[in-house]
Amino acid sequence: MNIKIVGKELKATEAIKDYISKKSERLIKYFGEDFDVTATIKTEGGLQVAEMEVKTPTDRFRAVTAHRDLYASIDKDIDILEGQVRKMKTKKDQQNMTDSIRNKEMSRDLEDHPIENEIIKTLYYDIKPLSPEDAKLKLEEKPQDRFLTFINIETGKVNVIYRLKDNKNYGLVEPEA
Repeated sequence: MNIKIVGKELKATEAIKDYISKKSERLIKYFGEDFDVTATIKTEGGLQVAEMEVKTPTDRFRAVTAHRDLYASIDKDIDILEGQVRKMKTKKDQQNMTDSIRNKEMSRDLEDHPIENEIIKTLYYDIKPLSPEDAKLKLEEKPQDRFLTFINIETGKVNVIYRLKDNKNYGLVEPEA
């Protein structure tokens, strides 16, 4: 856990630094030691503002509160951050559970009666307006992809550019009408 404390128009005393460190330890139970905390403290009007940001390798959480007492503002930020983390973890756990149930059902169905000649997977993605040359460059950026669907800016129609089996040349599918 790395903690960075920035004071804007307000000096971060040792007591405030210790308090932020102590309160940030509540987040260890969610992330272990693999996260960074950036706390910014400042004064706006008659209020003390504490802004805390937690960065992990995969996520970022942020809370900003203002209160007459800086310590109360820090407490509120930690509570908000904990709520955000719990919500995210619950959401991910539910998603993982739902996905695993779907996978079990799908594999059971495949074992009972193998599926043939059916669409069993659907992918969704954005279609962006590009020139065929730009589409080729975009496809070259992703060597794992075999094709790219795009809207041809010259014709306004949906086109597909695909990598040929030789992996050197490309084909373009363009509707006639």
